Amino acid sequence: MTGRAIEIEGHSVWIVEEGKGEPIVYLHGFADVPGLLTNTPPLQKELANRYKVIAPAHPACSKSDEREDLDTMEDLVFHYLEIFDALSLKEFHLIGACIGGWVAAEIAIRYPEKIKSLSLIGATGLFVRGHSIADIFWVAQPEDGIYYNDLRHLLFVSSGSGIGKERFPDGRGEIDQELLRYGMFRFSSRFGFSPPYLHNRKLRDRLRRYQGPATIVWGAEDHLVPIEHAKEYSEGLGDATLDLIDECGHSVQVEAPAETASLLTKFIEKQGS
Repeated sequence: MTGRAIEIEGHSVWIVEEGKGEPIVYLHGFADVPGLLTNTPPLQKELANRYKVIAPAHPACSKSDEREDLDTMEDLVFHYLEIFDALSLKEFHLIGACIGGWVAAEIAIRYPEKIKSLSLIGATGLFVRGHSIADIFWVAQPEDGIYYNDLRHLLFVSSGSGIGKERFPDGRGEIDQELLRYGMFRFSSRFGFSPPYLHNRKLRDRLRRYQGPATIVWGAEDHLVPIEHAKEYSEGLGDATLDLIDECGHSVQVEAPAETASLLTKFIEKQGS
């Protein structure tokens, strides 16, 4: 893993890079955060066998500075455009998970000429009547100050998930890991806590602006973002391919990184054929 900081508008952004080949930009979700500080996120490691994978940490996440001057999704999109320019990324494959998927979709509809392909994993961002995104902020604080059962239930296939307990263990953890979790929730709440909750009502109709290749990957037992959102993304992106991964919850990128990477690799390779 190569981790480095770059400066964007006077603020530090932590970048994790791995592999060689065609560039992929990966915008992370909640479950990736514990791995961004000292390790390569598991999906990035799998994809790095064939591609150069670049994963910027969102503002306030890992070693990236918090950005109190970014107030809207539009601000966040431009923040990432500045990162792409700083890294001399003109065209690339874009993958986003969870809230990172929402950001990826917002980037793709505004600047489709930059995106060689779009892959969304358990993405927030849409409003689907009757199928609301669950309230992750309600369970951000551990029960009795110790237990993360409800949080793990939303992010993984079950509260007893092994990878879930590894990423979000019960008890008071090491301060650096607690700060990592806190930073991700700070970031997400800035753009998704106040109504509208973790979505942009205009996004669904605007998805048609992106005409490039797209794929959707979802956990078959996602308790945070209902599968109906995957279907809406698929339809809105011109019948993008949709793959469900069995026995996985919201965070397939860490629950089944090899299977997820295999699906994404086949999709990306198909674009070059």
